[in-house]
Amino acid sequence: MRIRSIVMAGVVTLGLTATACTIQQGGTDTGSPAVVNVTTDVVTASGQSGQGVGTGFIVRPDGVIVTNCHVVEGATKITVFTSADSPDKYDARVIGGDCEHDLAVLKVDGKNLPTLSLGNSSDLQLGASVVAIGYALALEGGPTVTTGIVSSLNRTVTVQDPNCEVCQNGARTYSDVIQTDAAINHGNSGGPLLDLQGQVVGINSAGSDTAENIGFAIAIDSAKDTIQQAIDDPLAATGYIGVSTQTVDSAMAVQLGLKVDHGAYIIATSPGGPADDAGVESGDVIVSVNGETVASAEDLGKVLAGLQPGETVPVIVDRDGQQQSLDVTLDARPMPTQMP
Repeated sequence: MRIRSIVMAGVVTLGLTATACTIQQGGTDTGSPAVVNVTTDVVTASGQSGQGVGTGFIVRPDGVIVTNCHVVEGATKITVFTSADSPDKYDARVIGGDCEHDLAVLKVDGKNLPTLSLGNSSDLQLGASVVAIGYALALEGGPTVTTGIVSSLNRTVTVQDPNCEVCQNGARTYSDVIQTDAAINHGNSGGPLLDLQGQVVGINSAGSDTAENIGFAIAIDSAKDTIQQAIDDPLAATGYIGVSTQTVDSAMAVQLGLKVDHGAYIIATSPGGPADDAGVESGDVIVSVNGETVASAEDLGKVLAGLQPGETVPVIVDRDGQQQSLDVTLDARPMPTQMP
């Protein structure tokens, strides 16, 4: 992360990318039981796969978790690990949020999970002591705890995030954020900023490698409505097969030597995902799902949106000019196709 500008009239423009810490594996989780490790599987447009790590915190005992949208955007799989010495592992999906303001609400199938209560960021004063918890730098051994003070309130911060589909010009603007000197590093994203009563007053979101003792957190008061809306009206689960695709047209067919001039070309499959388990391969072209014609990548998304997780459906692929029917058992889509 790099800061390229100075503070001007309470507005800061940061030349940094708001991302979770990219690693190959997460570590063991110890520390505050309501703070969780959020690990994502991602596949790039070129077909390369990797993992990202961020933080979240549980707000309901049935498994509702708050984190940053940038922690989970582009995820083909979201996995949550608790912070116990022997962590529990859960598959998670996004049930709501506001990506423009970098909020995501996750759900896991849990019971009687430990929670953090939400405080009132409006009560914060300059110089108030705060504690930041998160999986900084994806270090093994559990979450990192840092302490500091509230060094400024009501900051406006602009952060570069080219992966944000709803952000204008690839930049996300955070308004009314809390500035703190509690250390916030890569991997802390989505973790809680706590007051001395142990209540969440902010969601850690951005830091800098070059500026010392400065980090930013979304004020929890501005996130409460979004969190409650996701709880009251969660986004429905839809079918998911775990592929990265591109629409096949005549030009692409000629370029790649394909035998079909329509369909959804498989750039990559998510390792261990439904399509991968069923034998779908990179380079296949999906031409039909559950008896419905797939003429484009968009068609594939529309067909899957009408199917439910757990269904087993026939997927017809063209592989080197030969059509094969593969039975794929759908999973739940970790990220909705559309979210505010």
